[in-house]
Parts: sequence; C-alpha cells; structure tokens
Amino acid sequence: MVTGSVENETVYRRVLLKVSGESLQGAGRDCIDPAAVGYVADQITDVRAHGVQLAVVVGGGNIWRGAAAERHGMERSTADYAGMVATVINGLALQDALERRGVTTRTQSALTIQAVAEPYIRRRAVRHLEKGRVVLFCAGAGNPYMSTDTASALRALEIGADVLLMAKNGVDGVYDSDPRTNPDAVRFGNLEYLDAVNRRLEVMDSTAMTLCMDNDMPIIVFDIFEQGAMSHILRGDAVGTTINGGEQNAGSQW
Repeated sequence: MVTGSVENETVYRRVLLKVSGESLQGAGRDCIDPAAVGYVADQITDVRAHGVQLAVVVGGGNIWRGAAAERHGMERSTADYAGMVATVINGLALQDALERRGVTTRTQSALTIQAVAEPYIRRRAVRHLEKGRVVLFCAGAGNPYMSTDTASALRALEIGADVLLMAKNGVDGVYDSDPRTNPDAVRFGNLEYLDAVNRRLEVMDSTAMTLCMDNDMPIIVFDIFEQGAMSHILRGDAVGTTINGGEQNAGSQW
C-alpha cells in the first residue's frame, strides 16, 4: 500500500528499482561505462536522500544475453546461468560507485558467490532496508528460464515494496509502437495489466507482468536518464507510464 510522509514528502516508503544492464553501458562500446554507472549511482543516492527504502535488481544484458547464446547452440540453462553471473559483475560495479558516494550498500546474490556477495535471504534484505542500506539483488531469481524482469516482480513482492520502478534506457514510458523507429508513436500515461499483455507492448515478460497483476503490484516505467524523474515519481507526480489494475494516477503531470 502507498503511504505518505510529511517528513520527506514522498508517497512511497519502499521501492524496488529494476536497472537494465544496458543502462550501465552508456553510449560507448565497453560493457560497463563508468560515467553511466556513476549517473545511475547518483540517481539512487538522490532517492536515498528522500528517506525512501530502496532495493535494486540489476540486469546483465550489457555483458551477456542468454537468449542470444541459446540461438547459437548453447544449452538454455547454461546460457541463463552465465547471464546471472553477468548481473553480479554489474552489481559489484554499482556497489562500488554507491559506496564511493557514501551510500551503505549490500549486494545479495541468488547464486552462492560468498566471496563477493551475500546469499539472498529475504529477512536479511528487509533488515538492511530498515537500517537505511541500499540492497542490490543480483543473479536474477537464481533459476534458468526466469528473466530479471520476473526476478524484479518477485523481489518487489517478497520485500513488501510499494511500487516496482522499471528504469528504461532512453525511453520515457510505454508506447503503442517503438518510438525509436516511429516518430508518431503515442505514449500511454496509464495502462491496465491486461492491456499491456494483450497489446504485446513488451514492457516486461508475461510471467513478470502476470505476477504483478495477480498481486496488485503497481509498475511505473520511466527513463532513468531523464534528470530528476525518480524524484518526481517519489513525490507522486505523473512520470512515464503507470501500469496497475485500473486506478488512475492522482499525481500531477510533470
């Protein structure tokens, strides 16, 4: 349930942010662009300044894509596990950037990699959040055939998040067609879960969307590189596209 706060003027108490691997790649050819990682870390740091409890699911598409490897003949489960390892690499890069900004961070992995990350334990993750630490969730859900989108929905529900923020790289919401190729594409302000599924809008995979729909987890899709977008979301302004069960976004248009 969304709650208000007079102290920090935010409408969300606890947030799950999904950051794609591509967001950490930036415009360069390197898998990880320090400037892009630093920018994402700055946005997260700003969210923490609002007093919001923040957990982050990190993708790995800038380093490895299991689906592409499978098309080249790799066994699907092996390809997916390699992708999970890629998310740990991104998580460590983001952890370092956050801690250099003075943000206390804990990285938890769904795969056992104790030398670099804690194992994912729900109660421990919630305790970190209550203590004001940012928690980075890596290795997806720890199972093949499950995307980091599905892991985001799952972790958001497990930790009791008020909203799932889907950060996109250069796209400021959900459109009726690809805005990068169609200049006449129309952005949705609000969508119902079933509309997003039936229109095949590719916001997230259908498993993740169904999980959110069945458990009434609101989703906000926005461009993480739009300066100040997350701060406006936290204040309840209408940013990007809100996906829910049909409730209208009462926030003012930013």
